[in-house]
Formats: sequence, structure tokens, C-alpha cells
Amino acid sequence: MTLTLDHARTIIAATRAKGREMELKPLSVVVLDAGGHVMAFEREDRAAPGRFAIAHGKAYGAVMLGMAGRAQMARAEAQGYFMAAVNGVYGGQVVPVPGGVLVHDGDQVIGAVGVTGDTSDHDAEAALAGIAAAGFVGEE
Repeated sequence: MTLTLDHARTIIAATRAKGREMELKPLSVVVLDAGGHVMAFEREDRAAPGRFAIAHGKAYGAVMLGMAGRAQMARAEAQGYFMAAVNGVYGGQVVPVPGGVLVHDGDQVIGAVGVTGDTSDHDAEAALAGIAAAGFVGEE
């Protein structure tokens, strides 16, 4: 199955709802397809205007490396030179922290979600709820 615009909208709505339930700071949520292209984005009221780049960087790193944000962060801590090189290859667009969550349909990666606005762990938790609401499995 491929990720559709309706799926992306469901993911964003459910991610935002989870954020409200958890009483998180205003979130920004982006959904990318398997090729790293933006399918949908929303920035909640009062979220900082620069949040798109952070949300995108979390999701972009996940989908382009096939490695969720938590794994990227561990790799950056263990091998900073590798993540520095990756960021050079991708023009500085990778943000290697939790909140970049891969979207799986079975054993296939079909996209990624990037969430920013609260702590990275909370961002990831909200993203997982959004992904589940669309009927997919998230990998943080």
C-alpha cells in the first residue's frame, strides 16, 4: 500500500489530537512519502515559524536513511562524523533526533512523519499515535 493524502491528513489530525491530550506545546507535523516528498504539513497556532524545517529534517533523515530519529541520534552520538557526512550529502536537512518516525505498511517503509514543538520524546509519541490512527505502524 502507498501513503495517500487522506492518510497524511489523518496522521496529522491524530498527531495533533494526541498533542492536545498530552497537553504538549503547539506542534508542527509533516508527512513525507517514501521518496522524501512533502505530502502534507500543519503548524499549530502559536508554534514558532521555523518549525517546518525542523519537522521536515526529522522526517527527511528518517526516510532517506531508512533509520528512525532515535536510531539516528544513537548513531550521531557514537559516530558523529557519519551524521556530519550525511548532513553534508543532504544539504544540512537531517535532524537526527526522536520525532522523525518511519511509517511501515508490513515490512515496507512507505513514508515518514516529522513532529516538533515539545520535547523530542513527546514529539515521537504523538507521531506514533497519528500513524496508528491511519492504520500503519510507526518506528521511532
